[in-house]
Parts: sequence; C-alpha cells; structure tokens
Amino acid sequence: MRETGQLEPFDDLDLLADRYARARLCADAAARRRLREAFVRDALPFAGRLARRYRGRGESADDLEQVARLGLVKTVDRFDPDRGSFTAYAILTITGEIKRHFRDYTWGVHVPRGQQDRVLDLVQARAVLTSELARTPTVTELAERLDLAESEVLVAQTSAAAHSTESLNAPLGDSPAGGEIGDLFGADDGALTLIDDRTTVENLLCELPARECRLLALRFWGNLSQAEIAEQMQISQMHVSRLLGRTLTWLREAMFSDTAPVWTAPGGPEHRVLVTTGPQGVRAALHGEIDRDNANPIRRELLSAAALCGAGRTLVVDLSRVPLMSAAGVAMLNAVYEVTRGRGLTFRLTGTQPYVARVLIVSGLRNLIDGRSDCQGRPDHLAVQGRHGPPPRREALHQQEAPTVVRAARHPNGDLRRAR
Repeated sequence: MRETGQLEPFDDLDLLADRYARARLCADAAARRRLREAFVRDALPFAGRLARRYRGRGESADDLEQVARLGLVKTVDRFDPDRGSFTAYAILTITGEIKRHFRDYTWGVHVPRGQQDRVLDLVQARAVLTSELARTPTVTELAERLDLAESEVLVAQTSAAAHSTESLNAPLGDSPAGGEIGDLFGADDGALTLIDDRTTVENLLCELPARECRLLALRFWGNLSQAEIAEQMQISQMHVSRLLGRTLTWLREAMFSDTAPVWTAPGGPEHRVLVTTGPQGVRAALHGEIDRDNANPIRRELLSAAALCGAGRTLVVDLSRVPLMSAAGVAMLNAVYEVTRGRGLTFRLTGTQPYVARVLIVSGLRNLIDGRSDCQGRPDHLAVQGRHGPPPRREALHQQEAPTVVRAARHPNGDLRRAR
C-alpha cells in the first residue's frame, strides 16, 4: 500500500464513487473487498482536507485525521448511489464524526451537548467581535450577538473553562528542581486545629510572671536542659523542676476551664501578705513560695505590719500557705526578727510546713519554729526569751502549752540582746 501522505486528491470524487458502485454490483466478496480498499485509499486526501479545518482547537492533527478517516470508511460502507452525491454525504458524515470526537473525547469535564454547542458558538462570536472591535468583547456584546441572556453567556464561559485540563504532574516551568504543578496545591494543615489552643496559651502566658515566662522560653524554645536553665537563672535544678511542674500544671488547668485559676506562686497577683490586727498584736499570713524574687517585697510588708504593733505586743507570721522557701526567704525572716527584737516585740512563726521547717533548722533558725512544725514529727515547743545574760536553756513543754515564742527585750543600758 502506498504512503497516504503522498496521495494526490481526486478531483471528481463523485465520478470515482460511481465507478466503485457499478464495479461492486458484479464482483464477488473478495473482489468487493479489494474495490473497497482501493476506493478508501483514493479518497483519503479528501478526508485529510476536512480534518485540517479543525486544527488549532486543542486537539492534535494526527488524532483529527484519524477520526476523519474513520468517518470516510463509514461513508463508503453506507453509500447508496441512488440517494445522492457521495461528496455531500461524505462531508456530512466526516464532519459529524469530527464534531462527535470533540464533544465526547476532548472535554476534561462532562458538559451537556447543548452547552457544548453554545460554547462553540461563543468562541466563534468572540473571535468575530474581537476582530471587529479591536478589543475583547463584553458579556453584553456577546449576548447581543448570540441572542442569549447575559446569564447564559456567563454559564457558557464557565463551561468553556472545563474544556481542557492540565495534568498535575506537568513540569512547573523550567525549574531545575523538577517541580510539578501539583506541588502548588496545598494539603490539609494539621496545625489548623491548634489555632484555638495556641491563642489560648498566648493569652495565658501574659498572665504569668516574667520568671516563669523566661523559664518556659528557655525550656521549650531554647531547648535547654534543666541543668542549663538552672545555671542561667542561678537557681538549683530541683527548683527549676518544681517551677516547671507548677507552671505547666497551672497552664493545663487554665486551658480546660472557662475561667483561668488564680496564679498563687511568687510574682503573681495573689502572692501577698494578709495582715490582720487583734488585741494581742498583728498576724501576717504569707501566701505562696518565698524566694529571692519576692523576699524583699515580703520583708517590707512584714516590717510595715511590725510598725502596727506596740511595744510588748506580738507579731505572728503564719507560714501554713508557704510550701517552699529559699535561702533568700530565710534571710528575710532573720532580718525581720532582728528588727522586731530591736523594737521590743515578740516574734512568732506558726504553721510551718515540714519542708520549710527543715530549711529553717538547717539554716540555724530552729528557735524560730513553732513546736507543731518540727520536721522530725515530734513536738518541740521552744520558748526563747530575749534577755541579757547567758543563752536560755532549752526546755521541753507539754503539748497543750503555747507555741514557740521568741522575745526581744531591751537591756537596762539600752542595748538589745537576743537569747541564743
């Protein structure tokens, strides 16, 4: 068989069809098959001319010519010389096959046939108006040319966008990294569900003292260990562990409650000294831990409370709400004791918790501890009287007797003496 690309078009296709029809009448099956093949081969250039009319519409020329040749074969098989011209029949059949191919196989999304025809009319009308107006026509102008409503033109424009699609695996420009168009599409961001939690935590962090905020920053943003944090903040690693646990517990409780719990640790608004006066003197109740960050403010408040006491009265410091105390807290209590001793007041500590009592004993302030807070679990009621002379002797008192009392007295010569 000759190369189809080298075939010359037959000038009078109807004459060739008439010869094929007469020869077919008196031929057997094998001869008919040969005659059919010869007629189709001679008419292939005609199908190619029809296919080239539809070039430039997003479909390859080879595919269009293949569809046109299939239409030619159907025309030859269905041709009846008694019903009219072969050329006219071939044009209708081949053109119909090409249009059906565009309708059924070239749309990326299924669109109704009527809408497809409207899209084709829209494309032709846009091309004509663009040539006439020397600009892109508006929707109103397209609607007037097509005799359609503007809404129908808008629907046709939307449908036209679904005609051709592009693969998500297509290369993205000339990128050396070999990116694909699909890389531009985002995926579900799992962090979206954490937006509410992040916002809540940001607001809660604003309620924490500066020390706790710095501690969290060093631990979770700086990725420092507890030992490294302790070195930077100049505190013990145990203290860092306690601070982290307390802060994270507070944040966790605040996250799952409608109202954030009150921060009662040092530096918070609720870490305070509650002072009440009575006939026997002044009572100061401390709340929260005592360390170097709040020792000075607490010392000033206790000294202010001591100023409310007259000579011979008692300043009672309640430590029942103090779970921890650092060396700065011990020094603060010792300083307040010295001042109250100089003013002739009685200084008394009550409600000391076991850990705080142990810290005071190790620091040499055992005589300031109320007997009910002995860290060894047995009563150790101490009464220490401030007086001139040798240190007082430690005496064991009954459990029903008064708690530890530390008195400061003034010597006749005006000097202040503290009982050792």
